[in-house]
Parts: sequence; C-alpha cells; structure tokens
Amino acid sequence: MTEETADETEAVDSKRPDIMRRHVVVGWWLLLVFLTLGIVLESLHGFKIGWYLEIDNETRRLMLTLAHAHGTLLGIVNIVFGLTAGMLPNENGRLRRIASPMLIASNLLLPLGFIFGGLYFYGGDPGLGAVILVPAGAMFLFLGTLLAVLDVTMYRQKD
Repeated sequence: MTEETADETEAVDSKRPDIMRRHVVVGWWLLLVFLTLGIVLESLHGFKIGWYLEIDNETRRLMLTLAHAHGTLLGIVNIVFGLTAGMLPNENGRLRRIASPMLIASNLLLPLGFIFGGLYFYGGDPGLGAVILVPAGAMFLFLGTLLAVLDVTMYRQKD
C-alpha cells in the first residue's frame, strides 16, 4: 500500500466513528422525542380533548399519529445504521457517507411534514407541510436506505 493510499484510508477510517456516533445519538433523541409525542397523544385521547378527538379533527389525529410512528421508527433506523456503520470496514465507506445526510434529512422532513400537516389542515386535507415535506423526506429515506443496502451487500468478509 502506498503512503498516499494509507493516508486516504486513515482519513476514511477516522470518519467512521463520527457517522456511528451521529446516528446513534440522533436515533436515541428521536426515540425520546417521538415516544414523548406518543404519550402526549395518548393523554389527549385519555382526557377526551376535543382539539384532538372531535370528528372534524380526524386529519389532525391521523397526521400526528403518523408523525409519532414515523419519528419513532426513524429513531430505530438511525441506531441500526450507526451500529451497522461500525461493524463494516470502510472499503465502501463512500456509500455510507452519502447515505448519512440523506437519513438525517429524512428524520427532519418526514415527521415535521406530518406534524405541520396535522396542525394546519383544510377541509379534511393535510396542510401544505405534509404535501411538500413528506414526499421529500420519503425520497431521502429511500435513497439513504438504498445506499445502506448497497454498502452492506458489497461487503465481503476476507477469508
């Protein structure tokens, strides 16, 4: 291995802990925030709060429930992605470094789109937040997951 290749490999290896830590920390925070949202939603339901339960607010209830579910799931996805990044060698680390910001973007766009869609809705239709942010977040999640799948699939253990 040449000295230049060794320097490049060392630079790539130094980024692995950053990606691992970032996604594990983000994942746990997402779990905390969106599990708390779930508790709040259950409390609104338990105390029969009209703002949440009235039939005219069905869209609000659905959108906030979707925000809770997607945010919680994305927390788990981030933790798994971070742990996976730590297990794989950096032969294909470039895919991981591209997937990472895509997954982080989906963490913001998907749940926020559902929250805005539930807070501001019109005639039973979700607000503009859901219409714009949710598809963009879904696309980032798809692309980040695709790159992670390619990264894991291309990994071959050396005999």
